[in-house]
Amino acid sequence: MDGSTTSKQGLILGFEYINGDAARVIFRLSGTGSAGATIRMYLEKYEQNETNHGEAAPVMLKSLADRAIGLVELRDLTGRDSPTVIT
Repeated sequence: MDGSTTSKQGLILGFEYINGDAARVIFRLSGTGSAGATIRMYLEKYEQNETNHGEAAPVMLKSLADRAIGLVELRDLTGRDSPTVIT
């Protein structure tokens, strides 16, 4: 890494669950412009309950993803109801 930084490249939403677990959602625009660009959404959640550690990420993060998508009104902005790629 060369130590350079870039600003205004995305949006970070921070969440705290009632039990104190933290989570964040990061939205980034990937590509060179609006045509052919991709909106990437990264989900991170601390899970205190070890019995949930073996659960599939899409299942455990669905409510977080739904909340974030609703907050940024992603469906209204993009006209899409679902992602084209999930990794």
